[in-house]
Amino acid sequence: MRSYSELFRTREFTPLFLSSCLRIAASTVSGLALGTLVHRATGSPLLTALSMFGPSLVQVIGAVTLLSAADRLPPRATVTGIALLFGLGTAATAIPGLPIWTVFALLLLLGLVQSLGGGVLWGLLAEILAKEGYLLGRSAFNMMSGVAQVAGYATGGVLVALLSPRVTLLLAAGLYLAAALTARLGLTARAPRAQGRPSVARTRHANARLLSSPERRTLYLLLWVPNGLVVGCESLYVSYAPGRAGALFACAALGMFAGDLTTGRLLPPRVRARLGVPFLLLLAAPYLFFVLRPGVAVAAVLVALASIGFGASLVQQERLVELVPGELGGHALGLHAAGMLTMQGLGAALAGAVAQLASPATAMTVMAAASIAVTLALAPALPRRGATSEEDQRPEPSVPRGRQSEVNSP
Repeated sequence: MRSYSELFRTREFTPLFLSSCLRIAASTVSGLALGTLVHRATGSPLLTALSMFGPSLVQVIGAVTLLSAADRLPPRATVTGIALLFGLGTAATAIPGLPIWTVFALLLLLGLVQSLGGGVLWGLLAEILAKEGYLLGRSAFNMMSGVAQVAGYATGGVLVALLSPRVTLLLAAGLYLAAALTARLGLTARAPRAQGRPSVARTRHANARLLSSPERRTLYLLLWVPNGLVVGCESLYVSYAPGRAGALFACAALGMFAGDLTTGRLLPPRVRARLGVPFLLLLAAPYLFFVLRPGVAVAAVLVALASIGFGASLVQQERLVELVPGELGGHALGLHAAGMLTMQGLGAALAGAVAQLASPATAMTVMAAASIAVTLALAPALPRRGATSEEDQRPEPSVPRGRQSEVNSP
């Protein structure tokens, strides 16, 4: 599969793509609205950052308990159900007078649900396109994400200004419901990719198996940590420029779009394979200039340039898909998504804490320096491309019935 036109001629790709587009637009609109609502209510950079990215913190709980379900649940019903739950949860956060702690409890519950969603979505994409088409498909999704975020943040900023954060949240809930309807009507009912009941034991065994390979461990860390620290910088846009945060988010999304287009479509495979680490360095380096507290115009250019570096994830995901046994495809990609979002939540919390003690500009500089340090520390441990280990060729052992029953009991 060599062109985007081939992707959209593939059955089921278009409805999955459109459903995800609606979901991401809903996420950006609701995130900006909720961040604005919390900032107005508390004035706290920490709570503002956590309201937008904090739900990702619970992804680690799902990664160690729920992730075996990613390959053992019917994909269409799961994708539809998750979008529906997010629509209802987003509408609930718009209830007037809702205490802040209740808002955060709802967000954490949705974050736990989403820990399963990444594995189901990306596993289904890999199933629809097969491994040879996955990179191009994921590139199309990432570019769509960039466009949807540009549109979502720009539209969200206008809606928050013209209407109110609460009305904007209700509109975002409507987008989530449209995403659920698109998935339900457009996708085919498929059987789960793996047999057996989901369980904590199966999840732990699969995680251990995936992390047993040194190369996969390094890939996961490179996918999780530098990215998460830079998202900590992004979580401070509202605190750094309260009236122009939507413009900064839109410019960051535009840069991500350019990086994904370049990586997924324009770079030859041999060149692309060498750019994972350079892209990660680019992802963080422009944020070092925030120590100078640039104006919004200069800051917008810096964040757009930095976000080109998000193309690193495509390089690393392509290699990860090559190294993963077929029966663990959804689980492996779900582990990537859950770990990445968890680190984004941690990055937001850390950045918010530093900003609370110092300033948003100082926190951005610190997070960028930490991201560069982690990348340089991990890069030498990344081996050259090679074959999977013998362990990966062995079938996943079944969980004894007694143990399975035990871990599933209330």
